[in-house]
Amino acid sequence: MATMMTSLQSSFTSLSISSNSSFLGQRLLSPISLSAASPVKPTGNPCLVFAKLKRWERKKCKPNSLPILHKMHVKFGDTVKVISGRDKGKIGEVTKIFTHNSTIVIKDVNLKTKHMKSREEGEPGQILKIEAPIHSSNVMLYSKEKEVVSRVGHKVLEDGQKVRYLIKTGELIDTVEKWKQLKEAKDKETSQVAAASAS
Repeated sequence: MATMMTSLQSSFTSLSISSNSSFLGQRLLSPISLSAASPVKPTGNPCLVFAKLKRWERKKCKPNSLPILHKMHVKFGDTVKVISGRDKGKIGEVTKIFTHNSTIVIKDVNLKTKHMKSREEGEPGQILKIEAPIHSSNVMLYSKEKEVVSRVGHKVLEDGQKVRYLIKTGELIDTVEKWKQLKEAKDKETSQVAAASAS
């Protein structure tokens, strides 16, 4: 590396080019600046990429242009209780998760009115109630057995499996039976959607 630097310096000194001349619009570096081996550190945040989620929403991204995903204490299928907001005190099951903005959709919670136009001439318009997303910080995990809300904890079982549990009650959230039930319910729902779209 040192020999390369000395050869570069000697080649630059042999050329009699003034520092004011330019090459392709760029000013040539002097041999003194090339000899400095100190690395240049970027200033500020290197991530300047934003993902366009909606017309009015911008989301910070990683350098590979993927959005920064948030870790949440709730997962699909968890029973939660709303602790703040208009629907405070309501209990429901998590049906959808959005990790890019840390929001979740809970069954029969945060209902909004949506007006649907008629798609065909003879078909009338509709007024629907849809579940809008709610921020994950506004909910806590809920125990149906003891009817109490609790924070979530993590522990490793004897077989090496990492699971979540309720700190107040010690009840395990991630069990094999629960995941089987959730998978069966999801498969049943997808088959019903496929049958409805085929007919």
